[in-house]
Amino acid sequence: MRHKRYDCNPGCPVEACVEVTGGKWKGVILFHLLGGTRRFNELMRMMPVVTQRMLARQLRELEADGVVVRTVYPEVPPRVEYALTEFGQTLKPVLKTLQEWGVRHVQALTEIRAPEE
Repeated sequence: MRHKRYDCNPGCPVEACVEVTGGKWKGVILFHLLGGTRRFNELMRMMPVVTQRMLARQLRELEADGVVVRTVYPEVPPRVEYALTEFGQTLKPVLKTLQEWGVRHVQALTEIRAPEE
C-alpha cells in the first residue's frame, strides 16, 4: 500500500499556519483566548511557567499577524486586554482538535518522555 505523500513546499498552507501559531506559547495563549478576553496578568496566572517578557513577545507577534487585538483603556493604572480577532476566531477548530489530540495522547507522551530510571 502506498502512503499518501503530503506536499508542503515553502509557502504551503501548513507552513502558513505554523508561522502564525508556532512558538513555544502561541498555541497556549490562543487556546486561553478562546474563552474570551483576558488581561495580561490573567494570562500570566494561566501560564505560570512563561516569563513576562516571553508572553509580551508572543502576544505582540500574534497581534502583528492580526490574530489577537490589544486594547488599552486610558485608566490609571492602564488596563490592557487581549482578545481574538474575527480572523483569530477561525483558529478555533484547529485549537480544539489539538486539545482533543492532547487529551487522547497525554499518557503516551508522558511515558515516552519519562526519564529512564
